Amino acid sequence: MSVRMAVPTVKSEFKRVTSWQLDHLDPVLVAVCITLLSLGLVMVASASVGVADRNFSNPFYYLQRQLVFVIIGLIAAALVYRIRLVQWEKSGVALLGFALFLLVLVLIPGVGKTINGSTRWISLGIINLQVSEVVKLFLLIYVAGYLVRHGEEVRTTLRGFIKPMLMVGLAGLLLLLEPDFGSTVVIMGTVLAMTFLGGVRFVQFASFMTLFGASALMLIISSPYRMERLTSFMNPWADPFDTGFQLTQSLIAIGTGGWFGTGLGGSVQKLFYLPESHTDFLFAVLSEEFGFMGVCFVIFMYTLLFFRIFKIGLQAEKSGNRFAAYVAYGIGIWLALQAVINMGVNMGLMPTKGLTLPLMSYGGSSLVVCCMAIGLLLRIHCECGEFSKQAVSRKSRRQNKAVIAGGAA
Repeated sequence: MSVRMAVPTVKSEFKRVTSWQLDHLDPVLVAVCITLLSLGLVMVASASVGVADRNFSNPFYYLQRQLVFVIIGLIAAALVYRIRLVQWEKSGVALLGFALFLLVLVLIPGVGKTINGSTRWISLGIINLQVSEVVKLFLLIYVAGYLVRHGEEVRTTLRGFIKPMLMVGLAGLLLLLEPDFGSTVVIMGTVLAMTFLGGVRFVQFASFMTLFGASALMLIISSPYRMERLTSFMNPWADPFDTGFQLTQSLIAIGTGGWFGTGLGGSVQKLFYLPESHTDFLFAVLSEEFGFMGVCFVIFMYTLLFFRIFKIGLQAEKSGNRFAAYVAYGIGIWLALQAVINMGVNMGLMPTKGLTLPLMSYGGSSLVVCCMAIGLLLRIHCECGEFSKQAVSRKSRRQNKAVIAGGAA
């Protein structure tokens, strides 16, 4: 009898918790992400139709796969959303170890898959896992936890600042062996920004920034293919049919778009002129088909995403959850930095990097991990927003009691 009564009780409690979580979703963040995902699907379909038809005799091959990735990403976001923040905080060191394990695993001959000269993927059957995408999220969670556990040491001693940077530096070194210079820049830039927000001394921060910049410059100079990218970036028209081909085709696409574009599906550069048109250079195709107004809309959406994420971080900080605040700041900086780099590369403002446009470009690993990050942000908003409301409510009740007591006196 008691067992029978317990079953509906558990079910009702599960429904109550699920309903409570759905009621505390951030509507602005959800709307922005759904908009970017939907626009990404449209642009992947448009940008890849010619290549997909030529390679697979199916013009919607990449669209179908991207749609599957979106569904997997939304499921992953929902699962992450159901995990309490304290569990993520406790798992920070384990996630760091797993990230380093993946970075070592992908470098083992026969395990890592090489595409276009870079060994960045581990084959999982029907999909390839890009290790660097997972590492970005897990490293941010580790650094956020470290800043909470050793915050005072980070702010007052050089040793406290160097310790997490050694772990991040090890991850960066393994990424460079793939090689994946773009992801290394994004990770290092994001972690440095997180430590700055965590209160590290400006002298230490500036010194490490200088060291990182000098190291990056040395890597570019010492690597022929990186130097080639830099020189072709400085003057792509000097060799428009070889080293500068990709950038010149991207600039032609953006210039052709004008104010309002050629219309959806009207891009010419995607028809075997612009390489990687559905991945790294999706933004160029969007610029050609939707013009300057379409570019402004996409930039506005990413700007809104960045400020909304930082608002969630500020909300978490006000509620007293510093781990949640650091994670939110880290995710916001990561997504914004990667979006800026991708768009900058497409417009010829930065040297070519193999970085996708978050939530829009074709690619399963990037899309799923970005969705997981959004799920984590929604969880931060859910927990910290509720705690803030409870704190305000308690303060209001105390004030009312004090007023009533004063009136009675």
